Amino acid sequence: MSSLEERDVGVAAAPGSSSGGPGVGVGAAGAAVEAVAGVAAMQEEVGMRRDGPEPDPDEPPKKRVRIPDGESGKLEERLYSVLCCTVCLDLPKASVYQCTNGHLMCAGCFIHLLADSRLKEEQATCPNCRCEISKNLCCRNLAVEKAVSELPTECTFCLKQFPRSSLERHQKEECQDRVTQCKYKRIGCPWQGPFHELPAHESECSHPTKTGTELMGILGEMDQNHRRDMQLYNSIFSLLCYEKIGFTEVQFRPYRTDDFITRLYYETPRFTVLNQTWVLKARVNDSERNPNLSCKRTLSFQLILKSKVNSALECSFLLLKGPYDDVRIKPVIHHHSFCNDANETEYVPLPISDSVECNKLLAAKNINLRLFIFQVQK
Repeated sequence: MSSLEERDVGVAAAPGSSSGGPGVGVGAAGAAVEAVAGVAAMQEEVGMRRDGPEPDPDEPPKKRVRIPDGESGKLEERLYSVLCCTVCLDLPKASVYQCTNGHLMCAGCFIHLLADSRLKEEQATCPNCRCEISKNLCCRNLAVEKAVSELPTECTFCLKQFPRSSLERHQKEECQDRVTQCKYKRIGCPWQGPFHELPAHESECSHPTKTGTELMGILGEMDQNHRRDMQLYNSIFSLLCYEKIGFTEVQFRPYRTDDFITRLYYETPRFTVLNQTWVLKARVNDSERNPNLSCKRTLSFQLILKSKVNSALECSFLLLKGPYDDVRIKPVIHHHSFCNDANETEYVPLPISDSVECNKLLAAKNINLRLFIFQVQK
């Protein structure tokens, strides 16, 4: 008998039977059998759907399963290899430049490539694809700069991980293991140590209890260093009191010598200061044969008087950075007595801070500075 027939029999027998009659027992048994059969059919259908060899094309895509870090490597490590500089293979610390094909270079390597090409008299090219690069052809990649600033990096003091954008502030102001100095350093305390040990040291430091004689010796050395710094500024202020003072913007342009092995040098167009015609020349590493092979690079310059003079012209002069350049130059005053037989000064160093600043000047199309000349009155 089918389940439908059993259900009809149970329903028909119910009105004419008592509460314990056989009709009720038969109907309940039929319903239970039908429920069990329905559940079994549903489970079988679900199993066929799961194990079916042909997926439904209209079914939405499944979510991607997260792979543990140990199996595929950390995301940060993979990004390091993608965002690193193609020259030094390190993550950029400041500006990021890219060639026309998208290869990345940090600011230091980019400037160094342009400076090397200027010294070799060659066109600078990308180390990866060899396309031409210059300040006009390359542009900054702001997206990479922001991505690199959010990558984690390790503090050199406490060895904890921080985003690169906040690492400098952490190392200078927040890190408890950063190297610091005693507040009594000005009176001779040489202590250096982690910041969390500073209060304990200062409470036991012996320098605040030094005698007046010992402190006077320390202050004497400090005064001597201060006098050397003030001497330069006092000299400049004295020169500003002269009657005849002239200044002009000068532009050093790159040229090549006529030697068999050409050398790079710079020269300005002729300019007029104090009613006289002058020229400035500059050279790299004092005309070293291959300055591109040297890590240390310097610039030196000389001032040349092109006009004819009837008597000696005693002058003081100095070079400062131009109004539109960011090169750091420490002012140095030079003196020379110009005449028709001695119209050129010796080559004197351009007082820039380091080789990085020199590379910035070499990478530029021209070097723009400001010249001051003070005529000494007899």
